[in-house]
Amino acid sequence: MTLFGATYPGIPVSTMRTLAGSIIGVGMTRKISAVYWNVATSIVLAWAIILPATALIGAIFYWLSG
Repeated sequence: MTLFGATYPGIPVSTMRTLAGSIIGVGMTRKISAVYWNVATSIVLAWAIILPATALIGAIFYWLSG
């Protein structure tokens, strides 16, 4: 549902983020302790590392091409 809701107004959304949200959401429908929080934490940490790293790599290539 998230992908369809975001696609209609043209909002870019990653399928990985949708998948991660679905995994956490399904776990929470049972009970909060059913969520594998170590996996959720790993996903959030990966996002926190990947986003600045890709920005840095993009900046480096932009600087090299200028």
